[in-house]
Amino acid sequence: MNIAIIGLGLIGGSLALDLRANGLAHHLIGVDAHPEHGEIALAEGLVDEVASLEEACTIADLVILAVPVNAILKLFPQVLDYLGPDAVAVDMGSTKAHIAEAIAAHPRRKQAVIAHPMAGTEFSGPKAAVNNLFQGKVAIICDQAHSSPHAIRRVERLFKSLFMRLIYMDAEAHDLHAAYVSHVSHITSFVLALTVLEKEKSEANIFNLASGGFASTVRLAKSSPQMWREVYEQNDQNLVDVLDSYLEKMQAFRDHIARGEFDQTHQLMEAANAIGRILEGGQIRAPR
Repeated sequence: MNIAIIGLGLIGGSLALDLRANGLAHHLIGVDAHPEHGEIALAEGLVDEVASLEEACTIADLVILAVPVNAILKLFPQVLDYLGPDAVAVDMGSTKAHIAEAIAAHPRRKQAVIAHPMAGTEFSGPKAAVNNLFQGKVAIICDQAHSSPHAIRRVERLFKSLFMRLIYMDAEAHDLHAAYVSHVSHITSFVLALTVLEKEKSEANIFNLASGGFASTVRLAKSSPQMWREVYEQNDQNLVDVLDSYLEKMQAFRDHIARGEFDQTHQLMEAANAIGRILEGGQIRAPR
């Protein structure tokens, strides 16, 4: 296929690497609002050419929107305007409900698929692209009934070529579950980083005492503030609900420790250990 990738950052660049390697892409066309990203993508061999949005969408069999979620809201209808009659467009956004609304009334809605590959790192930009970023991860296809069978098959083929597992759900359910298993973990990391930076004025102490546990927990605090601001903006109510629950659990730990009730903290940690069975089984469940 001729595949156009809009957004040549971590996700778009990593897609380009894998789609070239697995042979799904006959010709890769890059589109990016930042000319320097296009230049890097060409120099690194991520894409075969860089084109305008209209040019890319006109010749592509598959258009992938790998830009921040607010940009997807603006660009998705434009992509559908330019799309050929047999072409398909799919987005990679971390939120889905507002994106679904943005294209709901478009006459070419059937040619669109809204999806979310649950993969990423804390880095950004075309130089952050890595091979096999998506392998073994979950790809969520939302509101399947609103897309044509042809469009769904093409996007399924995309994700299967990346060796991803497929899950289907509606857009609102996606945003709820993503708030629990993805979005709040970034907030937790940002908050821990802010807490440590406030209390430890000497950077030497932070780096000298930091262990693997701290590094893995705070790793996400290096993520793009602009990208995550947009995710929080689009999924605000779900995040408020998740944070209320999170703060309740944090308060319970705090109160038990303050009262010397370490049997109770032990019980909370034992209950939390159950997450291991879910992660080992590769399951994604609705929060209770």
